[in-house]
Amino acid sequence: MTTVKSSNLGYPRLGEHREWKKLLESYWKGDVTEKEFHATSKEIRLTNLKKQIDAGIDIVPVADNSNYDHVLDTSVAFNIVPTRFGFYTKKLTLDQYYDIARGNKDNVAADMTKWFNINYHYTVPEFDNTQPRLLENRWLKYWQEAKNELGINGKPVIVGPVTLIKLGKLHGDYVSTEKDIDILLDSILPLYQQVFKELQDAGVDWVQLDEPSLVKVAHEEEVKPYRRAIEALRAAAPKLNIELQTYFDAIDPYQSVVNLPVQAVGLDFVNGNGENLRHIREFGFPKEKILAAGVIDGHNVWTADLSKKLQLVTELQGISSELWIQPSNTLLHVPITTKYETAAGPELLGGLAFADEKLPEIVTLTQTLNGDDTRVSFTENAAALKALNESKARNNVTVQTAIKNLDQSHVERHSTYAERSKLQQAQLHLPKLPTTTIGSFPQSTEVRAKRAAWRKGHLTDDQYDAFIKLETTRWIKLQEDLGLDVLVHGEFERTDMVEYFGQKLDGFYATQNGWVQSYGSRGVRPPVIFGDVDYIEPITVAASTYAQSQTEKPVKGMLTAPLTIINWSFVRNDIKRADVQNQIALALRQEVINLEKAGINIIQVDEPALREGLPLKKRNWQNYLDEAVYSFKITTTGVRDETQIHTHMCYSDFEDIISTISDLDADVISIETSRSHGEIISAFEAVDYDKQIGLGVYDIHSPRIPTVEEIADNIRRGLKVIDDKQFWVNPDCGLKTRNEEQTLSALANLEKARNTVLTELEVEA
Repeated sequence: MTTVKSSNLGYPRLGEHREWKKLLESYWKGDVTEKEFHATSKEIRLTNLKKQIDAGIDIVPVADNSNYDHVLDTSVAFNIVPTRFGFYTKKLTLDQYYDIARGNKDNVAADMTKWFNINYHYTVPEFDNTQPRLLENRWLKYWQEAKNELGINGKPVIVGPVTLIKLGKLHGDYVSTEKDIDILLDSILPLYQQVFKELQDAGVDWVQLDEPSLVKVAHEEEVKPYRRAIEALRAAAPKLNIELQTYFDAIDPYQSVVNLPVQAVGLDFVNGNGENLRHIREFGFPKEKILAAGVIDGHNVWTADLSKKLQLVTELQGISSELWIQPSNTLLHVPITTKYETAAGPELLGGLAFADEKLPEIVTLTQTLNGDDTRVSFTENAAALKALNESKARNNVTVQTAIKNLDQSHVERHSTYAERSKLQQAQLHLPKLPTTTIGSFPQSTEVRAKRAAWRKGHLTDDQYDAFIKLETTRWIKLQEDLGLDVLVHGEFERTDMVEYFGQKLDGFYATQNGWVQSYGSRGVRPPVIFGDVDYIEPITVAASTYAQSQTEKPVKGMLTAPLTIINWSFVRNDIKRADVQNQIALALRQEVINLEKAGINIIQVDEPALREGLPLKKRNWQNYLDEAVYSFKITTTGVRDETQIHTHMCYSDFEDIISTISDLDADVISIETSRSHGEIISAFEAVDYDKQIGLGVYDIHSPRIPTVEEIADNIRRGLKVIDDKQFWVNPDCGLKTRNEEQTLSALANLEKARNTVLTELEVEA
């Protein structure tokens, strides 16, 4: 009879009340010593482990914690440190570690980009001129801590060597060639072997080797480096059991992967359109191996349909010697617990499952297969799902009819860009190389305190509104003093660019404590889209028109586009994502029209998550991109030709979707370029891009103030491939995470740099 066990792949880091985030920020401010930092970090780690043990998880992951990012942890442990930060022969200090993540006064931070196609940022390894060596076996350290403190033989989680290499850069490009992968494996495989041998010698039973890059492998030939790496690890630690873990999609060269020399293979049965299950039905699964079945959605918040999941795991039960029931991926990407969601109605609350609610689902399925009586759990589960699906929120006939009636008239501007741009310039009178920002300004301690006081009822609506207006007026004046050409209202009323709209549209639930790590200490609360999305009343019009009343310069209206809202939300899974996306687009279309009616002549509809949400398999790209363009145009095409539509995208490689960017038909697009060291510019060398563009000329994620010359160099670099009549000058992203001094100093240098380059252009002319 097949043995069945419960397993987890990773647990959220933030803490139930964001204790981890607050700890990091306290350390950065100097309010906490390094010793105090490590002591509190340990408390948080042990609390997270104990929760999983108490829930009944048989195989508990360890070393999935981090001081910032797990990829950075792996790089630093192996001394894969950008050479501008120096060379090391012993473990880095905490300050040296954070210098890489955040930059310092002398050096820009390591590049940062999205983790596969989800809203988590990882720190990109840089392999140029590095001297890999094992500076710390962090995986052994945290396994020993769990063993000594809690008495468990945990499962260390480590990013696999091939995935680590492919996530990194060599000579400015992501590592992709067979030759480069082999060369880098030569240098880091011995370090992995050392780690694995030390784990084996200490008595570790299992290690979770995360190789999610396998889901992007299309051909059997591409499996070779993974086989080479695993064979080397097996040779170094033959008694150590390896769980080869994949997630976020299905495996294409299925037979090659499941026959790699490991003891367990982790497959995702939530994502991938059922391909992993079809592969098993067609090709079977090695009887001698353990199937680690990812059946509980680790990237969404909905209660699993236990009856359907039971059918799946029952089918899987007999195909291998042992079956592990687990989430589809680490639970890092969902909030921790629903117990603080007191504002959620009973129908919604019964349908929600955060990390702490997913663990019992795993255990329940495991117990059922092992013969335990779990009928009460299944009855309660069925009733909860029925109540949610039959709720009024999921059956809005007006919204559903509007989606059915969408046609071409909803997705075309009145005139071509060439015709619109002349009308827009005649109305706006913008100078050459106009300057602007992306939208948000610092969310200061005072701003956050006033918001908290208002939420607690300590400030009236009128008092809070008066404060927001004062802050808006102050920042309009600061922007005018700096000399910026197109201003923004600062978004002081918003906590997050997606969460805010989730609070204003029907069909969304804004969580009270649904925090998820985005990068470092940055936590976001993705809204939950649980019903049909409908427009209730104007959202941003009052703030935008007030800001415009304070200045003669144009002020941008600021919205978040449908696809980004989808990608940065927890989306209902009972209807097609494209239908949800278009519901949001129709609601935002009304907001865009209302902004225009109120006299706002520039409207920015941000789509920063466009590329990050691309399916991992290229064959699925075009449908995704077509749906993205369609929903964006639903949002933006209801305005006059004179109204200038902007959009913004960040932290992505755009070379292969330039045509899609053009198809959006936005009049102006701003794109990150500073942190990727200007690489995006090359994407525009091969195309004749006819619209206007702002290449972000400095990195807002670092506290470091860029010099005038650095910014000027970035502008000059962009002007090599983009005409100065098309070029805007702006930071690479919103500024709410920076303080006021950093913001004003950097923007002052941006203005000086723009003026320097303008003078150079005049001389050349």
